[in-house]
Amino acid sequence: MSTTTPASRGLEDIVAGVSAITYIDGENGVLAYRGIDIHELADNATFEEVTYLLWHGRLPNRSELADFTLQLARERKLDAQIISLLRQAPRHALPMDVLRSIVSSLSFFDPEETVNTKDANYHKAMRLFSQIAMIVASYDRIRKGLPLIEPDRSLSHSGNFLLMLNGERPSETAIRALDISLILSADHEWNASTFAARVVAATLSDMHSAITAGIGALKGPLHGGANEAVFKILIEIDQNGADPVEYIKGMLAQKAKVPGFGHRVYTTEDPRATHLRRMSRDLGYSSGQTKWFEYSKAIEDFINAERKLNANVDFYSASTYHTLGIDVDLFTPLFAVSRIAGWTAHVMEQLNDNRLIRPRAEYIGPVYPSKWIPIDER
Repeated sequence: MSTTTPASRGLEDIVAGVSAITYIDGENGVLAYRGIDIHELADNATFEEVTYLLWHGRLPNRSELADFTLQLARERKLDAQIISLLRQAPRHALPMDVLRSIVSSLSFFDPEETVNTKDANYHKAMRLFSQIAMIVASYDRIRKGLPLIEPDRSLSHSGNFLLMLNGERPSETAIRALDISLILSADHEWNASTFAARVVAATLSDMHSAITAGIGALKGPLHGGANEAVFKILIEIDQNGADPVEYIKGMLAQKAKVPGFGHRVYTTEDPRATHLRRMSRDLGYSSGQTKWFEYSKAIEDFINAERKLNANVDFYSASTYHTLGIDVDLFTPLFAVSRIAGWTAHVMEQLNDNRLIRPRAEYIGPVYPSKWIPIDER
């Protein structure tokens, strides 16, 4: 019989440690980075400011932000051998699989690969922050047979990502929309991918291994992959000329799960969905592609009335990303472009006061002691 505390499936409601990075109040729909409400950050901050906040515990002043932005711009480069690896990846490969493999390979070319000091890990965080965005954009261009685009230091992180992805200078509206989206997804406490990264870091492995583990966890449809599933539904509705509500009724009749609704933490609306809903609407009307927002809103209203479930961050990010010109299979890699800010913050926090993460399991196997049976008697 187990002598451990009774198990919680999926570690639900289990407090596994302490952190000073992100505060969540699920009952009241509150999300805050270092104590600052996500709504304030989304309305006022840049993604670079939020990343500095996550890493340093405070907002930068003007001089600090300028220096931080310059340092990130200097790291916006990939070794020629990494580009070669991207070119060797099969064209049918999932971008998330390519990202996972290439991030692991980045360690080969990192000048501080074998150094696990506080300063070295901060430098690795800066490199990974800039490199992951380049990997996602570069692989998409390579698989489409398009030339790679050099970054532009006059543009922000979001502006450079859209430039390197689409090959043309993005509008200020598109840059700000992506910036807000990246801010909203930058961190979310000890979610599956962040916890995976912290577990690896706690073994005193390296930063690249920890982030690779985070990417592997993010790939799953129960975590970062949900927004891809949402947009596939929107595409089917559009291609079949279906009524969105009737289509969802059909899914529910077959007991299928509708992605993008409900959340393990929030019992009210996910605060990130509040901004993404507005972005989906505004981008749709400004681009003349209103149908994706209209389908989404009809589905949300029905699910909310029928099942009392609220949209989460994945639901409206699907139509938002599509309207920004991002392919469906890049939705989850784009999540990683954002979440690298939080993953690296958590890895650095873990290492600042490290203890190996080693939980127990409640044993439910055959009763102990069970007798050994010789092979000829089995």
